[in-house]
Amino acid sequence: MLFNSYPFLFVFLPLTFIGTFWIGAYSHKLAILWLGAASLVFYGFWDSPFVLLLLGSIGGNYYFGRWLEACRKTASGGNASDAYVGRILFVAISINLLVLGYFKYSNFFIGAFVEAFGNKFVPFDIILPLGISFFTFTQIGFLVDVSRGLTAEASLGRYLLFVTYFPHLIAGPLLHHKQIMPQLLKPDVFRFNAQNISVGLTIFVLALAKKIFLADSLSEIVEPIFNSASQGKEPMLVEAWVGSLAYALQLYFDFSAYSEMAIGLSLIFNVRLPLNFNSPFKARNVIEFWQRWHMSLTKYIYEYLYTPITMRFMRVGLGKAPFVENIYTVILPTMITFLIIGLWHGANWTYLAFGALHGFYMIINYRWQSLKKKKRWKPQGALYTLFCCALTYVAVVVALVFFRAESVGTALTMLKGMAGLNGLSLPLTVQPVFGWLPFNAFSNSIVFQGLMPNETLAMNPLTAVVLILLGQAIVWGLPNMHQLMCRFETVTEDLNQTKSTQQRASLTATSSRFSWRLNSANAIMIGLLFVVLIIAMATNKPSTFLYYQF
Repeated sequence: MLFNSYPFLFVFLPLTFIGTFWIGAYSHKLAILWLGAASLVFYGFWDSPFVLLLLGSIGGNYYFGRWLEACRKTASGGNASDAYVGRILFVAISINLLVLGYFKYSNFFIGAFVEAFGNKFVPFDIILPLGISFFTFTQIGFLVDVSRGLTAEASLGRYLLFVTYFPHLIAGPLLHHKQIMPQLLKPDVFRFNAQNISVGLTIFVLALAKKIFLADSLSEIVEPIFNSASQGKEPMLVEAWVGSLAYALQLYFDFSAYSEMAIGLSLIFNVRLPLNFNSPFKARNVIEFWQRWHMSLTKYIYEYLYTPITMRFMRVGLGKAPFVENIYTVILPTMITFLIIGLWHGANWTYLAFGALHGFYMIINYRWQSLKKKKRWKPQGALYTLFCCALTYVAVVVALVFFRAESVGTALTMLKGMAGLNGLSLPLTVQPVFGWLPFNAFSNSIVFQGLMPNETLAMNPLTAVVLILLGQAIVWGLPNMHQLMCRFETVTEDLNQTKSTQQRASLTATSSRFSWRLNSANAIMIGLLFVVLIIAMATNKPSTFLYYQF
């Protein structure tokens, strides 16, 4: 079920909300069960055959969680008991990954193996269950935390709600049990809170507008350009950059809209989700980008993958020799981690290329930071910051070409166009401006056939350029949702506690100029905006969120 659909807005959400608070007034346990059952309906509306798979995954992981907890309580301690817990955890994680691998990666790995020997591979007819990566990783994190003694869950009903909680089930954020369950266990969690409802609905409506007016409009630019590249056409300079920048903005607005809608919906039920998106395009380097983009995934990967890999290398002594220290403590763990991040997004060579590029970016960034520290360089100033932001943004846009393209060949075609190797087309009206150039200068690379002669868009090319510029202005010039709602506690973590002094000052300055207030004027504006959105939804078929495919 889509957040941006009539069934969700006018049937599911009102019934779930009314039922939760009505039942919660009499029984906290029954409200938990009601919300968990509603979340299963939410999942089953889209993918009903896989509700049994989801329930099987929940039941199996709940059993393993209880087993791990019992082993920790009854074991006398020592290496033997730790090894036993480790074996149980290994089996549990292996089963989760095997199920995920079957549905998501069977065709990819078997196809790669078969085609490596020159044979043609016919893909198996395997349907990918919606949100399988998210609910699998969520439960693996739970099992690891139980094995470490950080959390536990005795109630199957509460565990079911933790996994299926509908605001995050399909596309995140990735939740920690210790993050959410203490909130759901509060006696007053299912009590009517007017402020939370008002703020939550405001966030939801603003994010819905971002999805419909920006992300969906930008998709009308992205689809034709990338489709023509996949069909063998070679986009010229403007066409390639328009398509690439439009996709970067589409993904930005689409993913941020989903993350904010999830926060708003959850806040209506008095549950605060973690911040998952914090103006990543404003990052000054790639390390900071990943601290701002899909933040829950970044933290998850760092805690459960990158750190264990690094510790394993150190434990066997691979990182102790000075001449190999950087290889085993930075380069290999970073590259392995980002290849897995790429593969997590999908079973395609393009996603592996995306992960490899970001791993390469991160390694360069680490080395640059190390060199600055060693040489005691502290470059500062607005110009340096602007250069860092621009360089990071261009690097991210290049990597996102692989993220969007259907194949590596299509991505390379787009990058070739972005590099100007396919030539440049300009409007005929500007041809006299080039009259001063020497005869035949650039004659093989510049033509005067319009900005985008090879593309047929649903809108005027100039309109497409204006839309991209508008998107850039919003990204760089306006506060994000967290800054806009700085007066209210909307997420589980305080952003200011995890950021530098400079970023805290920036957030405070922005918040003093732009901060949402609960008043009649804003309420009327949000109500009118919602009406406009409902009308807009009637004229266009609701589109899925891009992260639904992961």
